[in-house]
Amino acid sequence: MTEIYLVRHCEALGNVSHIFQGTTDLDITDSGAKQLSLLTKRFNNINIDKVYSSPLIRTKKTAEAIIANKQLNINLCDGLIEIHGGIVEGKPVIETFGKMPDLLDAWDNHPQDFAPENGEKMVDAYARIWNTVLSLAKENCGKTIALATHGGVLRCLLCRLMFNDINKLKDTPFSDNTAVTKLVFDDSFNPEIIF
Repeated sequence: MTEIYLVRHCEALGNVSHIFQGTTDLDITDSGAKQLSLLTKRFNNINIDKVYSSPLIRTKKTAEAIIANKQLNINLCDGLIEIHGGIVEGKPVIETFGKMPDLLDAWDNHPQDFAPENGEKMVDAYARIWNTVLSLAKENCGKTIALATHGGVLRCLLCRLMFNDINKLKDTPFSDNTAVTKLVFDDSFNPEIIF
């Protein structure tokens, strides 16, 4: 069995300023720092063999909290990065999406069709995320690893695991900041959500 703990990053400045954060590399908030201290306590007694993180500040700091009392290094993994929002990247959500009703409609009502100009298409992110997690599971067969990643990444992954249908993305909720999900892959690399 291969165990994977998936952790959404702590609260970051983009979360409270209501911008499309995506790959915009913003720091964490004071509340985010408090969340990380609690996350460290949560992982104190969990044995982890390896930790991977998206390369952004908010996920790297989350990974640091996971390994705070462990003798581990953080392995950066581009495949765990958030979807790039293209023309909405780093911009205020309400103001920007208000000028692009078709893109807003896709985001809210059929996110599988979200394809911002100069950004990453949701269908491409969905495939990238699954391929990354499956690859990390195979690379760490029989081990326990933790992945510090993003809300959109987790939503895509959980949609795949629960429904195996990108068209159910709208029915898949976002994880809260520092939410932890545990997966187990069997010896044939079939995944199961534990919590």
